[in-house]
Amino acid sequence: MRERSVDILPYILNATVLQKEILWLNQIIDTRIKLYFQQDCNYKSIEEIYPPILKGNSVYEQTIRKFNFSFEERVVILTALAPHICPQLLDIFFIKNETYNRSFTEFGGIKGNKHIGFLPTGETVAFILCGNNLVERFKINQIFSSNHFFSKQKMIHLDAENANNEPLLSGLLSISKEYLTYFTSGNDFEPKFNNEFPAQKISTNLDWDDLVLDEIIIEEIHEIQKWIKYQKTLMDDWGLKKLVKPGFRSLFYGPPGTGKSLTASLLGKSSMMDVYRIDLSKVVSKYIGETEKNLSNIFDLAENKDWILFFDEADALFGKRTNASDSKDRYANQEVAYLLQRIEDFPGIVILATNLKSNLDEAFARRFQSMIYFSMPRPEHRLKLWEKAFERCKLSDDVNLWKISTDHELAGGSIINVLRYCSLLAIERAIPEIKQIDIINGIKKELRKEGKTM
Repeated sequence: MRERSVDILPYILNATVLQKEILWLNQIIDTRIKLYFQQDCNYKSIEEIYPPILKGNSVYEQTIRKFNFSFEERVVILTALAPHICPQLLDIFFIKNETYNRSFTEFGGIKGNKHIGFLPTGETVAFILCGNNLVERFKINQIFSSNHFFSKQKMIHLDAENANNEPLLSGLLSISKEYLTYFTSGNDFEPKFNNEFPAQKISTNLDWDDLVLDEIIIEEIHEIQKWIKYQKTLMDDWGLKKLVKPGFRSLFYGPPGTGKSLTASLLGKSSMMDVYRIDLSKVVSKYIGETEKNLSNIFDLAENKDWILFFDEADALFGKRTNASDSKDRYANQEVAYLLQRIEDFPGIVILATNLKSNLDEAFARRFQSMIYFSMPRPEHRLKLWEKAFERCKLSDDVNLWKISTDHELAGGSIINVLRYCSLLAIERAIPEIKQIDIINGIKKELRKEGKTM
């Protein structure tokens, strides 16, 4: 079996520079320990230990230069990285305070569920950088504020979710999965579908030529493409960022199988953007607060990415708000209000797809830049869909695709289902030819799904 080739260069570049950085951090920690406990030391301050000069092209070096990391910020990012790339580096913090027969409070740190090494907290970083200097400690707190690029870029996080009013710096210091992947492999992080991230990356092998839609719909789709292509020019060069909110929000509505999902996939494919379909059954929870938490996970992870968020069957979650007659209704309204705010603040592309526009809350409509109706295809469009679907198949002489497209109103998704049904029949009878009766039976099968008959 042939193995897939892997570009080893990014790994080499990242490993080389991070090895130097870890050695620098190790020297800083060793110096802080010696200074704190008044042991013999070659330095009077950790600031005397100059960081390695970064002139290379690894993604770590590019990130340090892009955000102009300070000495302190570089120590913070490396301390967060240490458990993942050199866990033994932090073992020094396991030393015990002999006076109290316990670990040193000022070292911070927590014990992991499976990881047997030392997991740093904000307190750990405060000790490394500040020792017992209170002024410096106050300054370090600013690194963990919401205004810092660590927070804005979702790069570094102090986990204080279960803090119960415990000190801020007691939270676990962690680096995001995106930046951990980025710094080590050089690749963008692709989250896996799970309960914490109920969204799945979707793509298509088709192209725009395979999408058969009315010209009016195509023109409205072009508006989204224009935004993707020219948004930076509009916001920066034209100076409209004070007036125009970042991001683009569009509603796709219409019957099933009319091309809503395919259009979202093609927008991503043509603009080199990943498209994530949100699984609403995983988002909505009967437990209070869980729906907002699930939505927050999605938006937080997508905030600084060139992603398209595609909420399929959106009316399942974004339906009309009810009158707050009881606590359950009030909380459902709160979930909608939370989502409205996150969608409006999201700087990327959000597409909501629904079969019934009437089911959607009116408050959402005001926040859309476009609302595109994907109608059932007209006979001439249906003929194109039938021809494209069966272009690789051998059709018997009795097949009349024009009559079929004229007599039967089907969407593109249903036509593909008929193609699958007919092809399997032809394979089973060992005659690679599709007959008119095969197509008719396939159409009947599709109509029965909708409770219709021919």
